[in-house]
Amino acid sequence: MFTVGKKVSGKFEEVVEKVKELLKSEVFGILCEIDVKKTLKEKIGVDFDKYVILGACSPKNAFEVLKANRSFGVLMPCNVVVYEIDGEVVVEAVKPTAFATEEIEENAKDVEERLKRIVDAI
Repeated sequence: MFTVGKKVSGKFEEVVEKVKELLKSEVFGILCEIDVKKTLKEKIGVDFDKYVILGACSPKNAFEVLKANRSFGVLMPCNVVVYEIDGEVVVEAVKPTAFATEEIEENAKDVEERLKRIVDAI
């Protein structure tokens, strides 16, 4: 599996804000925030569930990974998603170790442990 996640209680918007706070507490910046529901409605006129993608970045880890191999930039930032389905809110984060090679394994483990703490804390 390439994500770690869980269903959580709470209102969607409150969960999104809590995830942002937890990302900050684990030294992640949010490079982008994509409102998928809004984008799909604007671009192709379809209705979709509430779904937000947060592009999270740990600058120190990103620098080390890019020094090791610049091609790993295609896997950045580390996405964390919050979505609503069937009345339930789900939080999922990418598992960097699922894509890691030996040269970036330690960085991937570090990032994954912090992302897992965020999911566990939500």
